[in-house]
Amino acid sequence: MLVAVSPRFDVCVIGSANLDLVATTDRLPGPGETVLGSTYAEHAGGKGLNQAVAAARAGAVTAFAAAVGDDDAARQLLQVMGDDGIDVTSVVRLDGVPTGRALIGVSAEAENFIIVVAGANGLLEPTQVVEAAGSARVVLAQLEVPIETVHAALAAGRAAGAVTVLNPAPAPAGGLPASLLELCDVVIPNEHEVELLGGLDALFELGAKAVVVTLGARGAKLCTPDGAVSFVRAFTVDAIDTTAAGDAFCGGFAAAIAGGAAMVEALRFAAATAALATTRAGAVPSLPSRVQIDALLAGDEITG
Repeated sequence: MLVAVSPRFDVCVIGSANLDLVATTDRLPGPGETVLGSTYAEHAGGKGLNQAVAAARAGAVTAFAAAVGDDDAARQLLQVMGDDGIDVTSVVRLDGVPTGRALIGVSAEAENFIIVVAGANGLLEPTQVVEAAGSARVVLAQLEVPIETVHAALAAGRAAGAVTVLNPAPAPAGGLPASLLELCDVVIPNEHEVELLGGLDALFELGAKAVVVTLGARGAKLCTPDGAVSFVRAFTVDAIDTTAAGDAFCGGFAAAIAGGAAMVEALRFAAATAALATTRAGAVPSLPSRVQIDALLAGDEITG
């Protein structure tokens, strides 16, 4: 997949940055039910930040465009970005607005629920993302920031010749506008999100060039408008927390594409990244290094 840009960055991620408040419990509660938790921790998270860290740890020179508040949570998140070498020039600090939060419950079976409070993420403006998005080989976005901001980022990437990737999560029940999907070289939903968005045919009719459907423990499949389907199996690991698996997949995929990988090769790299992310608790803390990803791909013992 060729791109026409001479970019500053391999990957630019546009999206949310949250402080994750994580409680573990034997099983998740039902409606109206209280259960006792066993542990509690605070981690950096948000789909955008997760994907930016995943791309950076996978070896991509990564920029992040996001909005945070002027609070302790923002300082924690910016420290994480700095530790992973992510360019934060386009991370906006907003006075009087809280940094986003996510309330996460994780069961002993590695299932989870997530409640997101947008905070500053909901105020990220189109003008604040276009410079970074126009300076990368791959532009990767999700839907935890305003859709007009996502549109601006993908448009800037498309204009610069970048590969544009959309992870349509959380998926809006009313579907996505054609004006947005027409800007996407690749759309990466999970099975549930495909249904919410009207199915594969609807995504192609509205302009998506390729759709990668993540299938959890069954791997992923690449679908194209001509009806071709390519499957990539999942890697077998001892999963303890699936919270960041989808974000790890997207970040790993973007890093591989930016590095010149063919689509199916990038899917296999992404599947390895996602598998490793399930073997540790938390979102950002679980995201693997390039060394770990390469070892899993090679069938070697994973360390670290």
